[in-house]
Amino acid sequence: MNRTLVIDAATAACSVALIENGAVIARTHEVVDRGHAERLVPMIAELPDGGRAGRILVDVGPGSFTGVRVGIAAARGLALGWGAEIAGYSSLALMAARAFETEPASLPLAALLEGGHGEVFMQLFAASPLRPASPLRSLTPADARRELEGTTAVGDGLRWLHHDDPRAAPRGALPEAADAVLLPPELASLPARPLYGRAPDAKLPGGKVPAA
Repeated sequence: MNRTLVIDAATAACSVALIENGAVIARTHEVVDRGHAERLVPMIAELPDGGRAGRILVDVGPGSFTGVRVGIAAARGLALGWGAEIAGYSSLALMAARAFETEPASLPLAALLEGGHGEVFMQLFAASPLRPASPLRSLTPADARRELEGTTAVGDGLRWLHHDDPRAAPRGALPEAADAVLLPPELASLPARPLYGRAPDAKLPGGKVPAA
């Protein structure tokens, strides 16, 4: 079966898509904030053939600690049940791919997402071909603003850069599963394990970080 099921639950959005022969044949995208675990499986079940595919692609982060793990757990479970291949992609790369597709540019573009604790996840990307132009970092709004001078930026994290008041700007863009069709192969073949961007808040007894 030459189909790919894409699962994206890493942020406040929850979305799924089916890609066949390089084209999106079904898609669902909702901003749910919370409740990804309850919404994700029904969304997949509502796709043609229950979303069944020979390959599964999942957003591995950065983003919400819980959302990232919900998406990866669903992808791993389906891959095991269907005997499907599984791989991951970065939420920031996905937003950059959509931005360059909408408005081609020769200069690097910054993708930002809310990172928790008042910080933002940020990474620069270049186009033609789409590729990372800087490491992934978690920055304070002040540090991010300094680094963004003269640079185009997209993403939900932008709302935190306006006077450190998240109410001062629109929510901005969030990743959408269907945009995975825009990713080059090298950015759609990450290991299917969490890419947190910083140490997760959740700790096991003794201060250990949960394993992927």
